[in-house]
Amino acid sequence: MVNLELSVLALATGTLLGVVFAYIQVPIPAPPELPGLLGIVGIYLGYKLVERAGVGYDLLGALGL
Repeated sequence: MVNLELSVLALATGTLLGVVFAYIQVPIPAPPELPGLLGIVGIYLGYKLVERAGVGYDLLGALGL
């Protein structure tokens, strides 16, 4: 279930930080173009698909970490 309050807070925080970065003329720590942004969204969606399918491999556990 999506937590709407948390999502709105995250969007507001991101917007505020975007304004601050633009104001002080510092590049944002994110891909500056749509394909890069879509790549990040794709990573998130892929993660959620595997999580929902209930499959996975504990790599850190296998390495003993």
